[in-house]
Amino acid sequence: MLFQIFLLLITGCSYKRTFDSNYYCEKLDLICMKKNQIVEFKTSKGNFKVQLYGGENPVTVNNFIENLKKNIYKNKRFYNIINYPQVKVIHSGINPENNFYKDESQNFNKFIRNIPLEIKLKKEIEPVYNYPIVDPSEIINLTNIFEKGSLAMVKSGERNSSSTEFFFVTNKFPELDGRYSIFGKVVKGIEILNKIDKEDLIYEIIISN
Repeated sequence: MLFQIFLLLITGCSYKRTFDSNYYCEKLDLICMKKNQIVEFKTSKGNFKVQLYGGENPVTVNNFIENLKKNIYKNKRFYNIINYPQVKVIHSGINPENNFYKDESQNFNKFIRNIPLEIKLKKEIEPVYNYPIVDPSEIINLTNIFEKGSLAMVKSGERNSSSTEFFFVTNKFPELDGRYSIFGKVVKGIEILNKIDKEDLIYEIIISN
């Protein structure tokens, strides 16, 4: 009993490196290309381009790419906008709890995957999976933090990301650092992102060459 308590004490305060990206890619039946890619969002306010961090967040990025190939974001709305004094948070994706999507997402279950929270630390080969980074001494070692144009997945529980829902931030948002899977950033057209309002449409998202 004492030995079990000791194990809990030494392991309970930090994340566990149980599985790597190859494990999750195989488990989720994803073809994980570990490379950065550019995608273009074509919206009702104009177009902007996003670099996806496939080299650092292969599971999250390749799940997103699979969603693009299935056209699940075509003609979807930015369903929620949260305005803070210094930053705007812009949500989109398939939200099954939103009445607007009930008819469109009647086959929503076929898109559901248990995507692990995936966070990359500097000087670490593999991302950390299933554990938010909350220790200040580890937060300073995050590879990606929330800054102007950052793209992240909405969370589904404390240790998982949503299969389809994502959000952008229009400025730095350090309160969120280490708690979400940041998997991309706007690299062209940030002024278009800033104009996005609730109910604006994503016409399509295409993978650029």
